[in-house]
Amino acid sequence: MPINAHPEYIAAEGEYIKAQSPEEKIDKLKKMISYAPAHKGGENLRAQLKTRLKKLLEQQEKNKKTGKGSRIGIKKEDMQAAIVGKTNSGKSSILKALTNTNQKISDLKFTTTNPVIAMMHHNTVQIQVIELPAIDSEYYDKGIVYTADTVILVITSIEDLKELLEKIKTQGKTIIALNKTDILSENEKRKIYATLKSKFKKYPFVLISTKSNHGIDELKETIFRSFDVIRVYTKEPGKEFNKARQRPMILLPNSTVNDVAEKILKGFGSKILQTRIWGPSSKFPGQIVGLKHKVKDLDVVEFKTK
Repeated sequence: MPINAHPEYIAAEGEYIKAQSPEEKIDKLKKMISYAPAHKGGENLRAQLKTRLKKLLEQQEKNKKTGKGSRIGIKKEDMQAAIVGKTNSGKSSILKALTNTNQKISDLKFTTTNPVIAMMHHNTVQIQVIELPAIDSEYYDKGIVYTADTVILVITSIEDLKELLEKIKTQGKTIIALNKTDILSENEKRKIYATLKSKFKKYPFVLISTKSNHGIDELKETIFRSFDVIRVYTKEPGKEFNKARQRPMILLPNSTVNDVAEKILKGFGSKILQTRIWGPSSKFPGQIVGLKHKVKDLDVVEFKTK
C-alpha cells in the first residue's frame, strides 16, 4: 500500500487482490492506476502498475491467439464445477441462474472468450462455478474440464450430448443439464427424459429452463450432491455457536479431528489440549474425543489449545 493513498485506491487494491478471472484483474488494475497517488512519489507505483497491466493484457491476447483460454488467477476451490456446452446453449444464463452473477448474455455466437468464475451458495457451502468458452470455439480450455470436480454438460438436444461426450475428458463427475425446455412440448420433454434415463443412465440429469427458472433448484442440489465431501464447523470455546454466521470446512469422508485441525493451520493438531464435538459423530452433545475420532457431515468441533 503506497503512502498517502486515497481510500478509493485502497478499496481498488482490495478488489484486485480478491479478483480471480483475468477480466476482473485487468478491470481492478485499471481502477488502481486511475486512483494511484498523482504526486511525484507515486511515479514508481504508477509505472509498476502499468507494467503489470501490460503483462496481463499481453497474456490475455496470447491465449486468445493460441485458443487455450486464459487461466490467469484461477485458484481451484474445495468444490469446483465447470459448465461446458456448445455456443448458444445457454451456458451464461445457467451461470447467472446458479450464482446471481452479472454475466454477459447474448444471442451472438462465442460471446464468452475466457473462463468466467462465480460462486454458488447452496446448503451452507460455496461452490466455485466456471463457465468455459463454447466447446466449438477456439477459446475452449480442456485443461479446466479435466481437473474440475464436476462437469455440467449444457445441451439443448440429445445430438448435442453425444457430441460433447465424445470431446470431453474429465476426472470428475458429469451432470447433464438439458436447457431451453420452455420451447419444447410436453411430448418432446417426455421423449428426451426417457432417452436420458435409458441410454445415459450413468449420468445424473436435470431438465431446466433459465427463462422460467424451472429446474434450477434441482440442478443446484444435483451439483451439490455430486461432491463426495463432508461439512464440518468449528466453534470457539465459551462462545455460542451460530451456524447461519459460519461457513463450514470442506473435508473428505472419513476425515479425523486431526484433519480438521491441520486444515485450519499446519501443525495445529500438536497444540490441541482437548476437543469437544457436537453432531452426527458424537454420542452426546459436547463429547470429548481424540484426534483420531472420525468426523461426519455437519459436525461441530471445539478445540482447546495448550
